Amino acid sequence: MTATKPVVEIVNVVASATIDQKLDLIQIQKKFPDVEYNPEQFPGAVFRIKNPKTATLLFCTGKMVCTGAKSEELAIKAVGIVVQKLRKEGIKIKKDAIVTVQNIVSSINLGGRIHLEQAARTLPRSMYEPEQFPGVIHRMVDPKTVILLFASGKLVCTGAKTESDVYRSVHNLHNMLEEKGLMLYD
Repeated sequence: MTATKPVVEIVNVVASATIDQKLDLIQIQKKFPDVEYNPEQFPGAVFRIKNPKTATLLFCTGKMVCTGAKSEELAIKAVGIVVQKLRKEGIKIKKDAIVTVQNIVSSINLGGRIHLEQAARTLPRSMYEPEQFPGVIHRMVDPKTVILLFASGKLVCTGAKTESDVYRSVHNLHNMLEEKGLMLYD
């Protein structure tokens, strides 16, 4: 069998946001009973929404961190929905949130097996210590990502700031594995 196109699934987009003003988390918790806020345990309030299914951490500084989105677009939408809900309940927010994607985590299936021992020896900036972790840790320079490679042909890509960086990283790595004969197809 020959190479197949890698199947890429974005599993989590982490985005930070700021509204450039202070937030009263106690007031927010009173208006939204579902919001989790335990200042003795953690300084942020957790604001969950169902669509898109995300959790946004709100801090009194006006900074936010949204996790759980499946795309850049959905992360931006989720923060927008949180701000909209806060405004609707009388929380005065002057500016719209400025959202910055911090990390995109994706799961990839290359459709074949990877010869890990050889991959670790051949790929630059790679580390493989099977007694400690069952995969090769490969640090890519451009785009700056970290890819975990497993013998099953599955990968986890983390550190990307854009979805195109995910696809570029996977494409570059897959090409390297192919060129060096490190992919095994049934």
